[in-house]
Amino acid sequence: MASDAKPETTGRWAHIILGVLFALSGLYFAVGGGILIARGGSWYYLICGLAILALAWGLFRNKLYVGPLYAIIFVATLAWSFWEAGLDFWPLFTRLFIFLVAGALLAFAIPSLRRNAGAEGKTGLHAAIGGVLAAAAIVMFAGTYKDRGIYNAPAPTAAAAVTPETEHRNWDNYGGNAEGERFVALDQINRDNVQNLEVAWTYRHGDIPESPNGLGREDLNTPLQIGNTVFFCTPKNNVVALDATTGEEKWKTIIDSKLGNWARCRGIAYYDGTGAEPNRAQAGVEKRFGYVANTDPGVCPRRILTNTVDTELIAINADTGEFCSDFGTNGRVNLYDGMGEGPGDYKQTSAPTLAGDVIVVGGFVSDNVSTEVPSGVIRAFDVKTGELRWAWDSGNPAVTGAPTPDMPYTRGSPNVWAPMSYDPQTDTVFLPMGNNSPDLWGGNRDENRERYSASIVALNASNGRPVWHYQTVHNDLWDFDIPMQPTLTTFPKDGQDVPAVIFGTKQGMFFVLDRKTGQPLTEVEERPVPAGNLKGEKYSPTQPFSVGMPQIGNELFTEADMWGATPFDQLLCRIDFKGMTNYGLFVPPGLEKQLLLPGSLGGFNWGGISVDPTGHTIFVNDLRLGLRLQLGERTSEDEVLPAGTSLPMAGTPYYVKEKTRFYSPLGIPCQEPPFGTMTAIDLKTQKIAWSVPAGTVKDASVLGFKLGLGIPVGLPTIGGSMVTQGGVLFFASTLDYYLRAYDSSTGKELWKGRLPVGSQATPISYKSPTTGEQFVLISAGGARNSDDRGDYVIAYKLRK
Repeated sequence: MASDAKPETTGRWAHIILGVLFALSGLYFAVGGGILIARGGSWYYLICGLAILALAWGLFRNKLYVGPLYAIIFVATLAWSFWEAGLDFWPLFTRLFIFLVAGALLAFAIPSLRRNAGAEGKTGLHAAIGGVLAAAAIVMFAGTYKDRGIYNAPAPTAAAAVTPETEHRNWDNYGGNAEGERFVALDQINRDNVQNLEVAWTYRHGDIPESPNGLGREDLNTPLQIGNTVFFCTPKNNVVALDATTGEEKWKTIIDSKLGNWARCRGIAYYDGTGAEPNRAQAGVEKRFGYVANTDPGVCPRRILTNTVDTELIAINADTGEFCSDFGTNGRVNLYDGMGEGPGDYKQTSAPTLAGDVIVVGGFVSDNVSTEVPSGVIRAFDVKTGELRWAWDSGNPAVTGAPTPDMPYTRGSPNVWAPMSYDPQTDTVFLPMGNNSPDLWGGNRDENRERYSASIVALNASNGRPVWHYQTVHNDLWDFDIPMQPTLTTFPKDGQDVPAVIFGTKQGMFFVLDRKTGQPLTEVEERPVPAGNLKGEKYSPTQPFSVGMPQIGNELFTEADMWGATPFDQLLCRIDFKGMTNYGLFVPPGLEKQLLLPGSLGGFNWGGISVDPTGHTIFVNDLRLGLRLQLGERTSEDEVLPAGTSLPMAGTPYYVKEKTRFYSPLGIPCQEPPFGTMTAIDLKTQKIAWSVPAGTVKDASVLGFKLGLGIPVGLPTIGGSMVTQGGVLFFASTLDYYLRAYDSSTGKELWKGRLPVGSQATPISYKSPTTGEQFVLISAGGARNSDDRGDYVIAYKLRK
């Protein structure tokens, strides 16, 4: 029966606009889908794109099939989405949300289209359909704010009360104690009252780091607290002392290191020559054979030791801020002496390590620049005089002191750029080793350098000789160096608390080693891995996989795991993914483009682990960033490389053609959220107790615009956490500008304090000796991947 509805033109422009949007979307899907099919990917996008183009044509021509065709597209997309993603929210959101919005708009426009086609409008029906779709879109968007953490079981934390004998006195080492536990035995601030925290004082030091695109100066500082003084370093390696209770400046020593690229100061060291309030690490000297105490405090009875990015080791009077004239030359030791000349950078980025009466330093060596880079030698200097006490060069273990023309330090030997730890009970230093330069080709590596690459090495602090070592990657070709301070704590095994070394790797694995022997305390399997075909390369047939502990963020990804904020960038991620070789960890670098997930940032990075030793629980934050990697082959040694080549790998047959983050065009990681988490692991069960996304996108920018949304997707994190015996875990190294307090047992967020800028630092906590109040302190100089920078040190305490 013919309708008596009159044609109308009032909605015509709406149909045209919708038609153009659908046409552009359909064309994008069809072209991209064709490319994806050519790479062996899904047929969905091409088929969907052609259907959307037909729908756009119907909108232009007032065809009645528009509504039924969209219903078919939507139902098919719904079925495909559940088939690929199951009930996982984030993959469903990126596939369906935009179709819900588009369907709602189309439903509201169809009555006008039907009338223009001479049919009955059926306004009520289509308004109802549009309302249902719009409501579903609103509900789905609201679902992005839901906490999608993992809550398996409460973690056994704060299992004992703080007593006067066990109460924390000083945060006297970079990791809280020499063992790097990042734990404070205080409970005045606890899970029941932490919501009452407020800012106690704020100090601004004036050294604002400039770091475009994550390069340049960064504020990564973990302060020290000794008595009523807080000591910290700035990005230019200036050192400041503050009143721990009021935040008033006591002194400020200007060093102003000159190096701009990759400049940072993660921490400093403290030594007390008077014995009045010694660093807990000083006790280790008593374990040495033939030890005779030196009771002369020197010019600086108490001193701060800092190493700089322009390769100096400096001693400063902790009471006055003056340079210690009895240390080196007017308080300074040149760490580049004896390192040799040649291309490549060498600098100190992590805190020096006090080990009894020596200060131990490693060094950061630029990756993939050349085979002729400075040595990765580890050196120990007398804490009072600055004299070299010992050296350990993994490339030539026969070198035990200063280099000579006949016995130089080995160029390019594995280095230690991450923080070290120290066991005063056994007088042992634990080194997180990097690898031989360059990272991505190992044809130049000899037996010595390969033996200690990507390993934990235990050295005797009295003479620098190896006690044991344990390797986590054989012939490391991926820059999978040990990225964090090894944490020394106890591990429950067979009813005993075994002294252990626990650390995470860039591969998203945890290793637990016996502290005395270096042997694994949890199961590790040697699994076959693929070999590549680069000239001169030596490929290991197997790699160690730590299967006795949880693995985080290193699962094998497929095309269906590719993500995007919209189907459009998801499609580009799928095309990108299918254009690379990918079969999980240990894809060997080659001339074809490879995908490494995790990439060379991790996994885990230098933030390290915090421990609640009362309940045998560890806490770790991670980042999940993939890496596109492709090498190019040289035709000759003097070949002119393509413009913009920043990693030439001089001295090898290859150069780095591409090494970029696996992001979508919007700057979002191409795999689904979370992109970073905070996780608690119960060491008794070796299982995850809880895991929560690390932060929101409130301060994240997409195409230059801040999102301003508190959506907890969890973003990559770099700095570390700190846990208290009051059952609270503090963490600030998220992309949004907050210091957060979590219930360390459940992972529930109990409080968050807004920071003026983001932070990449580790919080500390202490009790004021003058007022008895517990403080939580954080350095905030700017989050990674944020343009907002600052110079803040902020302390919090409970409201009275």
